[in-house]
Amino acid sequence: MPRQQPAAPRPVRRRSYDQFCATARALDSVGDRWTLLIVRELLAGPRRYTDLHADLPGVSTDVLASRLKDMEQGGLAVRRKLPPPAPASVYELTERGHGLLPVLAALAEWGAPALTERRPTDAVRAHWFALPLLRALAGLTHEGVLEVRLDEGEFHVRTGGGVAVEFGGEPYGFGPAPRADARITLDAELCLELGRGGLTLAEAVKDGRIEVSGDGPLAAELRGE
Repeated sequence: MPRQQPAAPRPVRRRSYDQFCATARALDSVGDRWTLLIVRELLAGPRRYTDLHADLPGVSTDVLASRLKDMEQGGLAVRRKLPPPAPASVYELTERGHGLLPVLAALAEWGAPALTERRPTDAVRAHWFALPLLRALAGLTHEGVLEVRLDEGEFHVRTGGGVAVEFGGEPYGFGPAPRADARITLDAELCLELGRGGLTLAEAVKDGRIEVSGDGPLAAELRGE
């Protein structure tokens, strides 16, 4: 008697709101828990799985792997191998995935008023303050790389023609950090205040709450020169 072949597994159907609505379709792709936070981590460039897991405290390895797979299938992210001498696989956003930057920036602006006090259980990473800060940096006209220094660490933002997060350097990228055209030093609370629209970048610089360093046109613009 011929051996019966096992039935082919049925394709897994992702949960859907089954609504002919752009908002519902968007939430079909990014509405699962952790997905948008993974996008936040990938906005600055390729990340290894281990780096993502380290900067997403609280996510299980199974959930992270599942969300990344969903993002690949949904066209939000791709997985590729780095060329030698960096034998590692990384995840990075597609063009469609990068299109979520204004969505995350808007969410950060909306959520900033809720960050009144850091709870004992709250994790923190310096680059998490990049999104609230984008609102204050959006008016800068000179193109360049701005290094932002906080007590929690540093990150980089590309300015001019629309700002974009660009962390650069380990563990956010592979190779040297981008050369900064200007640097600002401030604290996390001021980042949030700027994100809430409580004051402008120019006001914070004038009041001495932001220290600006650098000699180029970007630094001069930040100093109001």
